[in-house]
Amino acid sequence: MKFSIRVFAVSLMGAALLCSCTKKEDNTVKVGLLHSLSGTMAISETAVRDSELLAIKELNEKGGVLGKKIEAVIEDGESNSETFAKKAIKLLEEDKVATVFGCWTSDSRKAVKPVFEEDYGLLWYPVQYEGMEASPNIMYMGASPNQQVVPAVDYCAEHFGKKMVLLGSDYVFPRTANKIIKAQLTQLKGQCAGEEYVELGHSDFSEIIEKIKTSRPNIIINTLNGDSNIAFFKQLTEAGITSEVIPVMSFSIAEEEVNAIGEENLKGHLVSWNYYETTETSENELFVKEYKEAYGEERYTGDPIEAGYIAVHMWAMACEKAGTFDVESVRMAAKGLSFTAPEGKVTIDGGNQHLYKQVRIGRIQDDGSITEIWATQGAIKPDPYLSTYAWARGL
Repeated sequence: MKFSIRVFAVSLMGAALLCSCTKKEDNTVKVGLLHSLSGTMAISETAVRDSELLAIKELNEKGGVLGKKIEAVIEDGESNSETFAKKAIKLLEEDKVATVFGCWTSDSRKAVKPVFEEDYGLLWYPVQYEGMEASPNIMYMGASPNQQVVPAVDYCAEHFGKKMVLLGSDYVFPRTANKIIKAQLTQLKGQCAGEEYVELGHSDFSEIIEKIKTSRPNIIINTLNGDSNIAFFKQLTEAGITSEVIPVMSFSIAEEEVNAIGEENLKGHLVSWNYYETTETSENELFVKEYKEAYGEERYTGDPIEAGYIAVHMWAMACEKAGTFDVESVRMAAKGLSFTAPEGKVTIDGGNQHLYKQVRIGRIQDDGSITEIWATQGAIKPDPYLSTYAWARGL
């Protein structure tokens, strides 16, 4: 009889613990944040992680999503594609997250893409990229090439000249972007005066800068990523090549990178994005205020930072619309969904899962801020395969 009572008591305790765990689990939903928090890409990705945490905090303060508080499971991709793939498997298969917000480089995105497709997870990708992709398991929150690269090259050709040097990190985005640019230059009857690639983290640009001096281009198109930009712009300035001598148009330098590189090395140079901290909307005024209150007045917002923030809110909206966290239901609910973002109204294209976005070209100022100097009239339909450009056929 004593044994039976003891077994019964233990069973009751186990049931109580099970109920307690189940209750806790029922009140939360896990999401993954997968970014490089160490290595060469930490200069860019850490701030995107921070903006995603800010959006999660905002949602939780309003009651969460579908009545559940969001719990972030944070993983470090370590600026390494293989690590990204391993961490994606962990998040989906061990942590059982409902969705993942993450990656920066196209190498990291392509490394995790088969993981998300095989496990049928959903990745919200926050960065502009080279296009030529549309996976059902990825929501693309950054610009496709017709929303950044193509209009930037047109702008440079019109305002500075058609003789361009192409400099990039040696991986998918820069090589594909430059392939697009060379086809565009052919259509513009322009000239590629040089094409150089360096490994991520590369820091000695003396030889490349000498080649730039010799070729004397009208403009340098820069697709370097990570902390290589710090070394490049510092050495470019030391060599006497300021924006007045040869301007640089960059596709991966936003306000956070400007702060790290130094405005003294960047003033007058150009960038092409869809959002700046200085973008004039009431939503952006509030976003910038909340971001700085959370992380410090010395911190800056920027395009990928805003895109990460957008991603979390649009995922939450899609879940509420679907009435579930089920990946396929959320994916279908997201199609055609609109959100009034800090940059303005954005909409998920129902066909390719990219955002309609306005293109903005900016100039870096003496104080490190970026001022918009040109923009499209409203948001542009995403065209990741450049199917509407005759000169891009066959790319």
